[in-house]
Amino acid sequence: MNDQQSYYETMYILRPDIAEDEVTNHIDKYNKLLEEFGGTILDSQMRGKRRLAYQIAKHREGIYVQLSHQGDGQHIFKIEKAMRLSEDVIRYMTVKQEGPLPTPRPSNKSTSQSENKDNPDAKVESKEKQAVASADTSTSGKDNETKENADS
Repeated sequence: MNDQQSYYETMYILRPDIAEDEVTNHIDKYNKLLEEFGGTILDSQMRGKRRLAYQIAKHREGIYVQLSHQGDGQHIFKIEKAMRLSEDVIRYMTVKQEGPLPTPRPSNKSTSQSENKDNPDAKVESKEKQAVASADTSTSGKDNETKENADS
C-alpha cells in the first residue's frame, strides 16, 4: 500500500445564532451519521464563528466545522442529504483529498479547560496582569500629556 491515500474533507457552516451546546449536538450527530453510513472519521474540528464573504440566508457570520473522513464515497451523498435537510446548516461542501492522512488534533477548548481545572487561580492572575498592564499604559499617556503641557 502506498503513502498517498484518498480521504474526504467536508466543511459545513452552521447558523451563527444557535447555542454552543446545540453546535456540539450537530457535530456529534453528523459524526454518528457518517459512521452509520460506513465512513470512518479521521478528524473533526469546530473552527469557530467567522464572518462570511457574502450573505447566506440573511446571515453575515457562520460557525465553521471541518470534518475529515474516509470511506467508499457512497456515504457522502447520505451525509450531504442530512445536511441539506437541516435548517441549521447554511452551507456545506465535500472535497476529495489526496496525500497523507490528517492527524487528529486535540481541541484547544478541552486543553484550556483542563489547565484551568488544575489551577483555578490562573484565570484570576491573568486578568490581574491585564488590568495592571492597561493601567500602566493609561498613566504613561497622562504623564506624556502633562510634560507636553509644561513645555508649552
